[in-house]
Amino acid sequence: MKSTVFVAIMALLMTTVSALNLEVISSQHPVPVCIRDFVQEEQLVVVNIKTDGRVGDGQRLDLHIVDSIGNEYRRKNDIAGTVKVTFTSHHNAAFDVCFTNHLDHKYNQNSKLFREIDLEIESGAAARDWNAVQAVEKLKPIELELRRVEELTNEIVNELQYLKAREERMRDTNESTNARVQWFSIGVIISLVGLGAWQIQYLRHYFKVKHII
Repeated sequence: MKSTVFVAIMALLMTTVSALNLEVISSQHPVPVCIRDFVQEEQLVVVNIKTDGRVGDGQRLDLHIVDSIGNEYRRKNDIAGTVKVTFTSHHNAAFDVCFTNHLDHKYNQNSKLFREIDLEIESGAAARDWNAVQAVEKLKPIELELRRVEELTNEIVNELQYLKAREERMRDTNESTNARVQWFSIGVIISLVGLGAWQIQYLRHYFKVKHII
């Protein structure tokens, strides 16, 4: 019993789920409202969207999902009700879930219509259909929770390795930049000393020619 409770708590703590509620105001010249999340390469992502309103109510809510590298995962126009989007990430990168709410031209710009959106983003192990896994592999509840925790742990380890590799690249870049700045500073000092010595010699020669000294 204690093991089951421990596994359940660990699974709850480590589940990667982002859920929020937002209002997207409609406009004839709307600005996209975007929610950003980060995923690892080849990671499963499930985006669950639930909106109020309906198609033809004077608003057109468009959905666009794209990552920071430029990969487009989904584009849907005039969404309403419940929408589920599933995709696998191509890179370690942030991705944006963007909503654009267009107001029909027959409505006044001051109508202040809006769509309310419930957005839930699940990634990695949290996005898998564990009921289907349990049915296919015929796992007991405790085995299913252990399997889930194992996958979540592997994801955390992979993310830490990615962060470590990124930190090492940034450190190498920083050290390389410092070395270049150091040599540049030395070069500037040598140039200034050489220029000063040349100016002194030139002035001494000039004064001698003019019989000033």
